Amino acid sequence: MQLKDELKDFAFSLGISLFGAACVKPIKKEFLFSNETLKDLDYTISLGLRLSDGVLEDITSFPTKIYFHHYRQANAILDQIAFKISNFIQSKGYRALAVPASQIVDWEKQTAHLSHKKIGELAGIGFIGRNNLLVNPEIGSRFRLVTVLTNIPLETDRKLEADCGKCRSCISVCPAAAIKEKREDFDHIKCFEKLKEFRDKRYVDQFICGVCVKACKGIKP
Repeated sequence: MQLKDELKDFAFSLGISLFGAACVKPIKKEFLFSNETLKDLDYTISLGLRLSDGVLEDITSFPTKIYFHHYRQANAILDQIAFKISNFIQSKGYRALAVPASQIVDWEKQTAHLSHKKIGELAGIGFIGRNNLLVNPEIGSRFRLVTVLTNIPLETDRKLEADCGKCRSCISVCPAAAIKEKREDFDHIKCFEKLKEFRDKRYVDQFICGVCVKACKGIKP
């Protein structure tokens, strides 16, 4: 518990907004790393960095250039923080692997080394909302995630028992009409087609949107 508190304090001192720990041994088979790499990395630290409200408010029905820049900077900062935290863990005699915040292995299949969103859900940072994003009750989906795998037997955080409730702010604004009443009905294909359209129109040079991120401000009054 003491080492977890040290890690949490260190993460917050580096600018992290959200911190959670989870045991991922049951889902390690989903990760795109070798068995040798993952052999004893059964725990994860999930870290969330809050995005700028000012940048998000500039978004209307498509991603802006400033949001694209902000998105990339947030990912770079997260990678730096994860790097520092993994070094901190190693200095304590444990193993750690910092997983890049936004590194797609296969764009067509939309797969990465692991799902930061799923790890964040297991670590109690948020719940999966109608927008198919991780939603934190306090700040909504206005954050980016990174993950550090470790062999520290961390005390895990509880998965949140929450949902979007009566909030439907993201449904009407989705430019792809991909967000539905039930979160399991989210249309991944429509979403990705719209992301490709945004890229082809040169709004941004990556498959991102930001419209539902802007709409999701959390469920706490």
